[in-house]
Amino acid sequence: MSQNPVSAVTDRLPTFPWDKLAPYKATAAAHPDGIVDLSVGTPVDPVPELIQKALVDAADSPGYPTVWGTPALRDAITGWAERRLGARGVTHRHVLPVVGSKELVAWLPTQLGLGPGDRVAFPRLAYPTYEVGARLARADFLAYDDPTELDPADLRLLWLNSPSNPTGKVLSRAELTRIVAWAREHGVLVASDECYLELGWEADPVSVLHPDVNGGSYDGLVAVHSLSKRSNLAGYRAAFLAGDPAVLGPLLEIRKHGGMMTSAPTQAAVVAALGDDEHVRVQRERYTARRTALREALLGHGFHIEHSEAGLYLWATRDESCWDTVAHLAELGILVAPGDFYGPAGARFVRVALTATDDRVTAAAHRLT
Repeated sequence: MSQNPVSAVTDRLPTFPWDKLAPYKATAAAHPDGIVDLSVGTPVDPVPELIQKALVDAADSPGYPTVWGTPALRDAITGWAERRLGARGVTHRHVLPVVGSKELVAWLPTQLGLGPGDRVAFPRLAYPTYEVGARLARADFLAYDDPTELDPADLRLLWLNSPSNPTGKVLSRAELTRIVAWAREHGVLVASDECYLELGWEADPVSVLHPDVNGGSYDGLVAVHSLSKRSNLAGYRAAFLAGDPAVLGPLLEIRKHGGMMTSAPTQAAVVAALGDDEHVRVQRERYTARRTALREALLGHGFHIEHSEAGLYLWATRDESCWDTVAHLAELGILVAPGDFYGPAGARFVRVALTATDDRVTAAAHRLT
């Protein structure tokens, strides 16, 4: 009997990691004061009013949107990239809207035409979807500590992630410059996941689109940006790519054929979001206060925190199995993510998200004292 074609795809994928947390979530939920869920980095604060208004104003959109987005959307992306990232000479050919960054990460290797014999590399501790994308394309994959120590033979796609999910580590300008030069020397495409770039706390993250990093050329570089974290738009599925037109042009054609288009109201909302820096400042202040409260409480509880200089997580350890830590915190009604979700190197760490309401963060801090 032939194999179910759907199973042929799912068999290539790892077990969905979050399912393993279910019993610990049940334990935490049984706490008399309720669960404090710090396991997932999903925004909990309101969508800013000006963004909601833009969405509503564009609600009467009966026609199909375009994959490349409206000229206003492309203007907003290019303007933001120059203003916020320090990029220079960014035109519409240098940008491409996508339907949330996870979709892009999962399907980029396939859309690039990668397959068996091609290799995809990502950080030793990393967002699991980098590996999933390679698996979906049937490409080989490997994790690195320093990408410039990799054998470049058959290496087709190099993922960078700064600030890192889960560790919050930030690659310096010098490190990025060195990596970009190495990748170009060996003809390796760099995809830089920069979704947390506007959330630097003890470091000022730099984009690969900055001329100090790329020498004024976008050849072989694609940066991935999302509005989920900086604008509380996870529910809108709003993200974009910026970089090499020689890469983005073919991707645009492929995505046209695949109908991978962001809704017209979402496109209008993104224009409003990228044109306003004030709501980002306000959201940063919220996260700053939550980060301070959780950091102090965890340190007081005997945790050591590594990196975490940017992003929406604290990378914490009690120098024990991450699952022992998850169980310990669940008894306190606090749910966190085990570090081994992000690779074997995280086996003694947990990832603690800052994405809970002020009330719930205060509750967690109180329980840890």
